[in-house]
Amino acid sequence: MVNCCGLLNTNKEPVPLKSVEVELEVRDHVTTVVSTLNYENKEDKPLEAVFVFPLPGDAAVCHFSAKIGQTHIVAEVKEKKEAREEYDDALSSGQQAFLLEESDQSPDIFSLSVGSLPPGESASIRLEYVTELAVQADEGLRFCLPAVLNPRYQPQGSGGSEGGNVQVTSVPASLVPYSLSFSARVSSPRPVSKVESSCPLEPLQYLNTEQTQATVKLAAGHKFDRDVELLIYYKDAHQPTAVVEAGQASSQPGALMGDPVVMLSLYPEFPPAVMSSVASCGEFVFLLDRSGSMSGARIKSATDTLLLLLKSIPLGCYFNICSFGSSYEHIFPKSVEYNQKTMDEALKNVEEMKANLGGTEILKPLKHIYSQPCIPNQPRQLFVFTDGEVGNTKDVINLVKHNSVSHRCFSFGIGEGASSALINGLAKEGGGHAQFITGTDRMQPKVMQSLRFALQPAVVDISVTWDLPKGVSVTALSPPITALFQGQRSLVYAQLTGQSSEASEGCVTVKYSLAGHPSQNQLHFSLKPAVDTGLTVHRLAARTLIRSLEMEERERKGEEDGGVKKKVVELSVQSGVSSAFTAFIAVNKDNSEVIQGPLVRRNVPTPRMMGCRMPMSRHAPVMNRKRGCMPRIVPMSCDAPEMDEMMGYMPRPVPMSRAAPKMDTSSSESRLPKQPPRDPLLQLVSLQKASGCWVLDPALAAALGKTSEEVEKPKPASVNQEVWATILALIWLHGFQMDAQEEWELLAMKAVSWLRAQKASCVTECVEAGNALLVCNVQKDALGI
Repeated sequence: MVNCCGLLNTNKEPVPLKSVEVELEVRDHVTTVVSTLNYENKEDKPLEAVFVFPLPGDAAVCHFSAKIGQTHIVAEVKEKKEAREEYDDALSSGQQAFLLEESDQSPDIFSLSVGSLPPGESASIRLEYVTELAVQADEGLRFCLPAVLNPRYQPQGSGGSEGGNVQVTSVPASLVPYSLSFSARVSSPRPVSKVESSCPLEPLQYLNTEQTQATVKLAAGHKFDRDVELLIYYKDAHQPTAVVEAGQASSQPGALMGDPVVMLSLYPEFPPAVMSSVASCGEFVFLLDRSGSMSGARIKSATDTLLLLLKSIPLGCYFNICSFGSSYEHIFPKSVEYNQKTMDEALKNVEEMKANLGGTEILKPLKHIYSQPCIPNQPRQLFVFTDGEVGNTKDVINLVKHNSVSHRCFSFGIGEGASSALINGLAKEGGGHAQFITGTDRMQPKVMQSLRFALQPAVVDISVTWDLPKGVSVTALSPPITALFQGQRSLVYAQLTGQSSEASEGCVTVKYSLAGHPSQNQLHFSLKPAVDTGLTVHRLAARTLIRSLEMEERERKGEEDGGVKKKVVELSVQSGVSSAFTAFIAVNKDNSEVIQGPLVRRNVPTPRMMGCRMPMSRHAPVMNRKRGCMPRIVPMSCDAPEMDEMMGYMPRPVPMSRAAPKMDTSSSESRLPKQPPRDPLLQLVSLQKASGCWVLDPALAAALGKTSEEVEKPKPASVNQEVWATILALIWLHGFQMDAQEEWELLAMKAVSWLRAQKASCVTECVEAGNALLVCNVQKDALGI
């Protein structure tokens, strides 16, 4: 395995990367990340090393430097073609050169060409970037340092296989020959309540009595065999904030980097009354990745989730299920009304779904969905499930943006290495919500939470009004906010130009509507912020504006006017923030000695999880790059059991008292192949009708752990069987499955609505009899009936 992955040379000497150090500086909702990569050339020949690594999709790279021996080089941002030519010229003349550039297709992939490293020499690369922290459904802020950069599947016809690309070598994480150190410092106007991680951490250390500053480190012995995920929680998280950052003293007033920039944080809190309301209309389109990389536990978890979704859709809605790989399929030619017949047909198809459709061509099925006319008075809601291994990320996001007025898009990244640029971009441009399912996360609760967002009112009619003293003007740097869902946060950036001798304070008023009720927040902020607080806000503001301009440039593709591209390059160079049209270039021009001997290529491996036998690679020479080309990728081959173990997807543990009982089997049945036991919750949910009720039959009795006679005997005489069966199902859910309430809450609400419509008598008597039968103590009020 080692030899086929290219981990060692013919003399079995190690690759040059020795260690990775990561320092995190978190300021409320944003962070600065400093990564240091340490290299050493132990070969007797000059070496050119290439390292490809992932960054958050909205990251702004703002510093790149290299130290070779006693020589220190700081990079400059230049137009991409100019930077590449300068890099190649430096190498050909024997100079040491370093190049950092953004992938042409996916902004969360950066390739680092270390350039010419003399024999026996050490090199230290320092990379600094800023990024917004994503808000999770439980109000935590998420930072993720990926342990693996999954090679992206490249759709046919979207790029060549020559020039401009690097080879990525994947090896087992246990064999990665470099170490990781990771630490974080957190500060906020609000107290830090806790910090959690998917990896073992040392205890949180508070730096002041107010607990607004804290530090945390990764525990010793981390193997970097999984993503390092950090979740940060603040008190009073929903309070809006306005943070003003002073401009750069060396920049001219009037320029973005020379003027103060304000960052406005909007994270509305939804009242319980709004949270409990659910819409009864909508068109729900579920788009499921069935490529080979979704095999094993991933596709199983996705189909189980579709069962919960189909049971939770309200009557009166429309729906369809599409799936894709190298080709795409749909259950119905167009969305159909949700009823018992269409639900049964859909569930039959879902049970037969396998991860057998080849590659990951998501663009074509999206185009097909958007070509379907919207149904009047049925707002379209698109749910996308994928492991995010695509190469045309920007094209996909651009398509979603073009259709954002006609739908909302909720995205789900499945597995380690899911592209944050793709998953976050789909949700951001589609006005929806992004979720990531990694490690031992269960997909169902996260997806059902997003369904609730889709069914609940959103914050709309959002307006931001600035009240500034005479002589000070404001320029919006962020696109307008159209909607915010429960659990979503938006950061708004604006540039403040000019000065006022009259006042030192400004004011911003935020208005919006939620469930028909208007709301207003007013914030005051200083126009004379403290200096030397860094440029995190400025750089993220520049990144926001650059992304908007890049999108505009793609929309103008084919036109001769290069004005937008020119603006991006100018802004990127001014702010020191990378873009699709620029790159960081550093050349040691003081080194006049010509490097002797030919350059040798060594690929620095990125760790992958155990169990996948064939590495994926990008094949291309580093020299003589051809701009704009991307490789064609061959999908990874993994056995399903290995993928299950790799992903860590495990069924919910069920206590024996809650599990379905063992059924007697005949001798003929005992000769049949053994089937894995079904999750008791899914077993009960699968029996629910589209209307929301359950039917009193042997299957329900078995799901409740009883015989048919035991279930039928205590039924009050005046109550019909469906009412009795539905009350029993609700009691069982509340009595035994409260830990999974997020998964069944919506379908239970549908059951309660059905019960109320029946206007049944003796409900109290039914609840008492049901509790006695199931040995529970669930109150009638708790059931909502």
